[in-house]
Amino acid sequence: MKSANSLMAGLGTTVFEVMSTLAREHQSVNLGQGFPDDKGPVEVRRAAADYLMEGHNQYPPMMGIPELRQAVAEHAKRFQGLDIDWQREVLITSGATEALGDCLFGLIEPGDEVVLIEPLYDSYLPIVRRAGGIPKLVRLEPPTWRLPREELAAAFSDRTKLILFNTPMNPCSKVFDREELQFIADLCLKHRAYAVCDEVYEHVIFDDRRHLSIMTLPGMRDRTARIGSAGKSFSVTGWKVGYVTASPDLLKTIAKTHQFMTFTTPPNLQWGTAAGLRLDDRYFSTLASDMQRKRDRLAHALADIGFDVLPAHGTYFVTTDFRPLGFNGTDEDFCRHITVEAGVTAVPVSAFYDDPGKAPRHFARFCFCKHDQTLDAAINRLGNHFRK
Repeated sequence: MKSANSLMAGLGTTVFEVMSTLAREHQSVNLGQGFPDDKGPVEVRRAAADYLMEGHNQYPPMMGIPELRQAVAEHAKRFQGLDIDWQREVLITSGATEALGDCLFGLIEPGDEVVLIEPLYDSYLPIVRRAGGIPKLVRLEPPTWRLPREELAAAFSDRTKLILFNTPMNPCSKVFDREELQFIADLCLKHRAYAVCDEVYEHVIFDDRRHLSIMTLPGMRDRTARIGSAGKSFSVTGWKVGYVTASPDLLKTIAKTHQFMTFTTPPNLQWGTAAGLRLDDRYFSTLASDMQRKRDRLAHALADIGFDVLPAHGTYFVTTDFRPLGFNGTDEDFCRHITVEAGVTAVPVSAFYDDPGKAPRHFARFCFCKHDQTLDAAINRLGNHFRK
């Protein structure tokens, strides 16, 4: 038998699946994988359910149903001030991960350099490499996660095709501010590079911060692909509905990639997502405030137990340094230990680096987008374990 693709065959099982499987085996409170306990807004679920029973259940348009594409454009105008042509600049995908694949496969030629920022979401590097891109990694360092400007500038060259980054940023919960985004934009303009910006947590942002898309900055409108997610904005991660906003010339190639990846996305879920994007501002502000309250509930309790808790300005996650607890193993050892011995599951942060062996090995990421009773159960278990 001939061998399969060496890159894909050599990949391990995603850390989220590994830890979730371990959590099930030990009946652990799973604060590893980022999915909310909430069912999502009733208006959104009802719209999808009604469409399933009464609507058109055959292939929808390849680019997405008009109602959702219009809603994505309206949403971009309402929250970012962007004037988007829904017919030429919006594509609906089967999740944000597919959107990433469409953008990267559509834009990268073999040998192109791609700038990425560590720690990074685990799907980025495999897709970039499978597309033939050459990763140029720049590392943020805890606890501040400041953008290292000299290192970032050095990573760009005339061979740079694009930068891929995430804001608010999973796993380290950083929100890029205007000054940092402008620095990235200036490098893109200087090197004639694109920006693929993963903005799935755009509404999960805290402490009176405001999400800013790099697409809004001067010169970036035509060289940015902006990715959003119904799963994160409406707590329906199983729906796998994503959307890409980009200029017409950029979107043409991205859409052709989508055409041969998934072709289209379930129409009832698109209809429900359109209803969600048109919810009033109060829904989005309440989402952020509720998640901030959950963040504080978990972060304060972890600090009381003895963890060093790093700042979290967005997303579903807090990063903790477990060394003050006296644990001397690696982050993988720690996450397995608390799953088996304490009955609580977290994710090792080294999994978000290209080379975990050269990454910080004393940080664990906990997810807080859970019901209060779930968070309290985890807190009680960890407290009982570490206060023995």
